Amino acid sequence: MKKYFNLSASETAEDLQVDLSTGLSGKEATERNQKYGPNRLEGGKEKSILAMALDQLKDFLVLILIVAAVISILLGEELEGIVILAIVVLNTFLGVYQENKASNALKALKEMASPHAKALRDGQVVEIASHEVVPGDVVILEAGDYIPADLRLVESINLKIDEAALTGESVPVEKDAKLVLPEDAGLGDRINSAYMGTVITYGRGKGVITDTGMKTQMGNIAGMLNSSSDEATPLQKKLDSLGKLLGIVCLSICGIIFLLGWLRGMELFDIFMTSVSLAVAAIPEGLTVVVTVVLAMGMQRMVKCNAIIKRLSAVETLGSTTVICSDKTGTLTQNKMTIQKIYDGKKMYDVSGTGYSPAGDILDASGNKKAEAVQKILECVLLCNDAIYDSEKETIVGDPTEGAMVVLSHKAGMVKDQWDKKYPRLQEIPFDSDRKLMSTFHKIEGKTVMYTKGAPDELLRRCVSIDLNGTVQEMTEENRQEILAANQNFAEEALRVIGAAYKQVEQVDASFEAENDLTFVGLVGMIDPPREEAKDAISVCKKAGIQVKMITGDHKITATAIGRQLGIVEEGAVAVEGREISEMDDEQLRERVKTVNVFARVSPEHKVRLVDAVRANGDIAAMTGDGVNDAPSLKHADIGVAMGITGTDVSKEAADMILTDDNFASIVRAVAEGRTIYSNIRKVVGFLLSCNIGEILVIFIAMIAGMPVPLVAIQLLSVNLITDAFPAFALGMEKEEPGVMDRHPRDPSEPIVDKRMAIAVGIQSIALAIGTLGAFSYGYFAHQDIDAARTACFLTLVLGELLRAYSSRSEKVSIFKMRIFENSYLNKCVIASLAFLLASIYIPLFNPIFGTVMLSFDEIIVSLVLALVPMLGGELAKKVTNR
Repeated sequence: MKKYFNLSASETAEDLQVDLSTGLSGKEATERNQKYGPNRLEGGKEKSILAMALDQLKDFLVLILIVAAVISILLGEELEGIVILAIVVLNTFLGVYQENKASNALKALKEMASPHAKALRDGQVVEIASHEVVPGDVVILEAGDYIPADLRLVESINLKIDEAALTGESVPVEKDAKLVLPEDAGLGDRINSAYMGTVITYGRGKGVITDTGMKTQMGNIAGMLNSSSDEATPLQKKLDSLGKLLGIVCLSICGIIFLLGWLRGMELFDIFMTSVSLAVAAIPEGLTVVVTVVLAMGMQRMVKCNAIIKRLSAVETLGSTTVICSDKTGTLTQNKMTIQKIYDGKKMYDVSGTGYSPAGDILDASGNKKAEAVQKILECVLLCNDAIYDSEKETIVGDPTEGAMVVLSHKAGMVKDQWDKKYPRLQEIPFDSDRKLMSTFHKIEGKTVMYTKGAPDELLRRCVSIDLNGTVQEMTEENRQEILAANQNFAEEALRVIGAAYKQVEQVDASFEAENDLTFVGLVGMIDPPREEAKDAISVCKKAGIQVKMITGDHKITATAIGRQLGIVEEGAVAVEGREISEMDDEQLRERVKTVNVFARVSPEHKVRLVDAVRANGDIAAMTGDGVNDAPSLKHADIGVAMGITGTDVSKEAADMILTDDNFASIVRAVAEGRTIYSNIRKVVGFLLSCNIGEILVIFIAMIAGMPVPLVAIQLLSVNLITDAFPAFALGMEKEEPGVMDRHPRDPSEPIVDKRMAIAVGIQSIALAIGTLGAFSYGYFAHQDIDAARTACFLTLVLGELLRAYSSRSEKVSIFKMRIFENSYLNKCVIASLAFLLASIYIPLFNPIFGTVMLSFDEIIVSLVLALVPMLGGELAKKVTNR
């Protein structure tokens, strides 16, 4: 990509072969359109619904289930086969539904392109669709216009462009077409250029299009969005690993059973059906559905935390977050310029209140209200001002710097509309980037007064006197040095400084020469302030072992100051600029991100590299942002978090989570919710696994002992899908445990079934096998009735699981120390499961379907007693694992 910001306007025009006075001819524009293509952004290759479905069917466990279903149908057991296939179809549908809701970031990017542009063609200004502009087109720029494509400015008159969405710059950038910039100028420093999708807030200009479509900076972002793939989250990876392990165990045991049956001379049909039963027993068919529903319910709870989750698995990812990479403007700060300091030539004053709220006061060093002491300063910045302020809605129309001055005056009871009517503007000398000043003329108490505001150094050069507490005296060198020192102090605090002055005139003279012999009245210092709640949220993050890193396109001094106020950086810590990042290789950057918490003047590419470096260090990275420039890094992060109010459509579409209140503190609340959900998913996985492994043990031990299969496939499916899955749903709804944000994030590489859970699952599985095999053995040997024995086994298994569900509400707290029936969801699920169990046994219509029969009184009593064994096994597991 050619660096036109490093060329003069005439050199750019020569390179692009265009006459700046007449523009391109219609014929040349058509030829270039054919050569370069339309000024549109290209999308990545979209995945078809069929491709999504096939991806779902590639899962190892799903393939085992399909094989089991086919074998069942071929052997005449159609009911089992159809039920298994129904499970596969349901899981596939849920997976495709989630994937089909994938990001539409590119569509939003396309919509950001301006619909029309004013181009110079054949010497005439014509309005054309933005997609028709071509490299070499000369375009006319006016306030309110969107920039149609990347361009080199050739003319700029008081031109300001809002580039916050692209660079993160918190205030509109003053442009200067005359400058030629060095080759290494960063994106945010290219003040002789303008970029697609940004908007002109002030002034006018002219530019020559240098790049269109995918060659633009916006196109570069679109390309990064296309190239970034949706990776599996930590939970997905762990569940996939667990599934493969279960599948291998299942196939191994099936192989052993098949071999044993063959050696014993069993019928091939019986061997196959036993293998199918084992496959069904080994695979937790309800796990995927249960986890999906738990995450979906977690999404609903997240809404109460002002967080909208777009991707189910992102809920869990939040809980394992170890690093939050946050944009500054609008995320950690309010994106509302606020005056915090005033200097009147001798004294400093603090201004309370933040944002565009009129609440606040002007206070002296002792904390006393002193608005009257700075009355002249307030007059100047209020009357010499074009911003429109709505104090009720707390909104500003116009330049945010001027908006901050209007809000300041409102805090002193000076309402702009009233003052404009009382002292109407007679004439003005508009701001321009050469003078860096603006002046307006007003009739004040019968006298004509010119108020001037602007850059302190420029203003001070034109001042010959100073107004101190209403007394005008000659400006001395001592006064001048004190003012410069105050200006330097403001700058070191990352405050944007504006000077104010006035003079009485005999008549209105709107020439630049009028802005001399001024009387200095003071300085105001403003900043885009940190969100009040962000500091507390960052403190909570530190306590929870989560690092917070600020990544911004803003200036280094400003970023460091805000970082210090928020507690992100300590005194003496340094920030790293985008230029330095460009000079580092990936390995150097990986080491640097371990110790540096503030990165300034970064481009979209830098943000992506920083997020990748954090992840390469083994951390789970959350990236927050609100601008177009944040979209690629939002996609690259483990979880992207966009702002719902100030965020662009592009950032919202690229993100996994959207904050409806734009509040950094909501992220921390969402992290706590994510940790709770992960803890609940562990309970679900542990509960379901111990049941499945217990079922395998029941069938395997019975086979080894030469007994018939204790449970048929349809009974196992019933247990796995209904009497296990329903209580598992309820376990996923457990409340947050105390101290969830007082512990450090778990190791992202830690398996979901760690050593502690493996031991607990082992103990509970053995207890389950003992209870159910005991019931089966009693029915089989005492009554010599295989159907009754299987029914007793089925009853004991279901009751045992329902009782164990209450024990599984906590991995640490004993059932005898908790409020047993506190989880109302679990109570309802247990009642529903019991109703199913009773119906399957005592309604004759269901007996042939589920292979059940009525039980004798003694069989029921034995089953009820043995159903306590799995719950007691769960309590024993807690004792063993929490020693």
